Amino acid sequence: MPKINLLYVITKLELGGAQKQLLSLIAGLDKSRYAVVLFSAHQGLLFKEAASIPGVSIHASRFLERPVNPLKDLIAFFEIYWFIRKNKFHVVHTHSSKAGILGRLAARLAKAPSIIHTVHGWSFNEYQPAFVRFVYIWLERVCARFSDAVIVVSLFDKQKGCMLKIGGGSLYRLIRYGIDYHEFRPQQEDVRSKARERLGIRDNELLVGMAACFKPQKNPLDFIRIASLISEYCVSEKLPCRVRFLLVGDGVLRGRIEKKIGESGLGSQVILAGWRFDMPELYAAMDVLVLTSLWEGLPVVVLEAMRLEVPVVVTNTGGVAEVVKNGVTGFLVAAREPALMARQVSALLKNDALRKRLGQASREALGDSFSAGKMVLETAGMYESILKTKGIRE
Repeated sequence: MPKINLLYVITKLELGGAQKQLLSLIAGLDKSRYAVVLFSAHQGLLFKEAASIPGVSIHASRFLERPVNPLKDLIAFFEIYWFIRKNKFHVVHTHSSKAGILGRLAARLAKAPSIIHTVHGWSFNEYQPAFVRFVYIWLERVCARFSDAVIVVSLFDKQKGCMLKIGGGSLYRLIRYGIDYHEFRPQQEDVRSKARERLGIRDNELLVGMAACFKPQKNPLDFIRIASLISEYCVSEKLPCRVRFLLVGDGVLRGRIEKKIGESGLGSQVILAGWRFDMPELYAAMDVLVLTSLWEGLPVVVLEAMRLEVPVVVTNTGGVAEVVKNGVTGFLVAAREPALMARQVSALLKNDALRKRLGQASREALGDSFSAGKMVLETAGMYESILKTKGIRE
């Protein structure tokens, strides 16, 4: 049987949740059924990983990039358009905000039979200027009109889309993020010990960690404020322990983060680990995971930590509350409340039994709902359903 020609379009293969999920999906698809092509920017930390997936072709664009650039964006649009026309794809599936707009518009112009988009958190948010937010919402509405399906990873994003009239409820498909349950499983004590030793964490120290891109959305400066407050608690003996802090990632805010660490006198307590590919081991080293985001779809790092029984303290944004039950599988705090987050983290640091209870409960709460295999099966099933409905013969 001839294969289904499937094109994925994503802006850049940086080290983020959307990119990791897409590569997990691509790796899991049946290559005897699907001929998979990936269209993305020519640079990115995950580019080599994508290229190593068997049975996948990659088109690297020099014009598709994250920042808005009218000239490059126009060239990238026509590049995607001609690429679709030339290769006659049955399905065009876009990911990330810019690729979601340019890719779907190009697919429509090229008369692609099926057009699908995954929302990894909407392109608009309450922190944007009103006009910018209006333009993004308008563009999403336009693209929704000719999309065959919009995949959301949380009910929150579906409700938000429907409320803003970005297509009707029947357009949306809820397909949860999937993680590799074999890779992300509770680690043995020796793995934890070795990971802590590599980081320079002593036996009498507790470790609070966060993994995120250093950009405004993730609000990493609040993590440094939390670290400063917790350090003060230790000095005043409100916390009967020594605490270190691990920040995994990099990005445009790194300079401001380093400056804030210096101003707060935290140079010996905060570890800036950069981008890392050994996250299971780093989670094993942590006693608490923190995430200070201002907005989210559904953060993958929270799912990974929960799977590894690491208690979490996260801002209540996007679909986070659909997986983290406050006081049961973690703690939820309003965004931009570092003092309250510091108190919740401190409560966990002071109570070994509470950390263990929340960690075990979080892993049990995930069940099988967030496995990579389930995500792949549901996505492939959606492709087949749409193609069958359209009467497309591959």
